[in-house]
Amino acid sequence: MDRRWIGPDGYEVAPATRAGRQVLRIRRHGWLIADCVSVEQVARFVALADLCEVVRLPVGRHYQGAGSSSHHG
Repeated sequence: MDRRWIGPDGYEVAPATRAGRQVLRIRRHGWLIADCVSVEQVARFVALADLCEVVRLPVGRHYQGAGSSSHHG
């Protein structure tokens, strides 16, 4: 599963590879801003405390969302 973090003002941070090296790629509104080699470099562009990890929830017939009931009738 791909990991990514989103922040205010359209910022998105995701792991990427550039020239064979792992980087943290920063985009804003889809536009490439920077490829950073450290978290300290990311912090120059966006406040780390404002970033939220995007988590995908499992989906399937055995999954019940909040507020749903398995009881019928």
